[in-house]
Amino acid sequence: MRNSFRPDGLSGRIALLLVLALAGAHLMVAAVLYLERSAQADVTLLDAELQRLGILADALDGRTSDSRTDIADLAANAISVLSLSSLPYAGAEVASLPDRLLRQIAPALPGRTVASSIVTDPGDSAPRLMLSIPLALGGNVPEWLIASVRLDATFRPPGRIDHLVLIIGLPFALVLAVGLWFVRRLVRPLQSMAEAARAVGQGERSMVLPEEGPRELRDVAAALNEMQDRLATAEAERLRMVAAVGHDLRTPITSLRIRAEMLDHEEGAPITRTLEDMTVMAESLIAYARGMRDAEPISEIDMAELLGRLCHECGATLSVQDTVVLRGQQVALGRALRNLLDNARRYGGGARVQLSQRKGMAEVQIDDDGPGIPPERREDLFRPFVRGEASRNSETGGAGLGLAIARSVVERHGGSITLTNRAEGGLRATMLLLAQPAPTGKKS
Repeated sequence: MRNSFRPDGLSGRIALLLVLALAGAHLMVAAVLYLERSAQADVTLLDAELQRLGILADALDGRTSDSRTDIADLAANAISVLSLSSLPYAGAEVASLPDRLLRQIAPALPGRTVASSIVTDPGDSAPRLMLSIPLALGGNVPEWLIASVRLDATFRPPGRIDHLVLIIGLPFALVLAVGLWFVRRLVRPLQSMAEAARAVGQGERSMVLPEEGPRELRDVAAALNEMQDRLATAEAERLRMVAAVGHDLRTPITSLRIRAEMLDHEEGAPITRTLEDMTVMAESLIAYARGMRDAEPISEIDMAELLGRLCHECGATLSVQDTVVLRGQQVALGRALRNLLDNARRYGGGARVQLSQRKGMAEVQIDDDGPGIPPERREDLFRPFVRGEASRNSETGGAGLGLAIARSVVERHGGSITLTNRAEGGLRATMLLLAQPAPTGKKS
């Protein structure tokens, strides 16, 4: 069941992200400002207490000891404990006085050399600021006003944190964390769609995208799945038509060949050659349709063994640098390799094959000594019914489906085929396929 509190659309979720991120950022700023305001209020309270002590010291100047004692008792409160002494206070546990407190004490008690320290009493829950304030002579006894000011947690000096960095950094970190989390969740289905689109472009028709996430992404996933179904249906119909055409051509071609053989040799020979060309085209159509919809099971393929057999049949030389094992359709892959070998033999006078492994890929290079192919024509040769030479002579080539079949098979195996002209002359066909580690004990 879909969460009713979460917007269904992508725009709604982005808006919710902004609202939550901004709300969180403002809450953090408010918390920092509240703590800062509390610290400022505490500083103001301490300033007021110091100002009161300064006024009290002025009132005690020049008075007798008894009078000073009465006034000091009356002036005591919950924050400050007051007493009179002939000597300044000397605490046993004295901590260094922060500069902030020194800057507060001096203006509140001008003209007086105040001895100050922070004393921590194990029996008290908070430290105390001990102030020894000198008083003017009263009678014959010089006295000191000893003020013990309670420093609660609110009066403690703030830590060494730059408040500006705190106010800016915390909201930024929050927004960045939420944004990265959201973007990661948003990009994940988009990456799946990109992979599915690449697979569809390579002929894969079995991948189905999960229709989940925001409404817009669900719509895109549904559209891709629908497009893939339509492509699969259209491709199946096209291949059935191609196979049917190739199959149905056999009967009239056979009938015409019988009639041509009944004619004189001079009259029947040209007709027979034309019919042979048509036979090659019909068989190529059937092979193309069979190769595109082949349902051969997947098995382990020893590429050295497969290439050795094909090279022996085609009269090509083979150089094996690495033992390569991969999983795929052996018959279909053999058909693709045979088409490349036949092209090299037909147009290049022979083939030299090299098998190696590079970065987890099986690499098969097929070189010939032919004239090569102009760069602008290489990609066109992979299209169905495009031949390396313009004639339809069966002795110089087929129907132009060999490379199309080879590329289709290789792309079904997650690989690729490229054609390049060699610097020393001739053409090089390079096939890359995803390889596996060779089984233990396998001969190289």
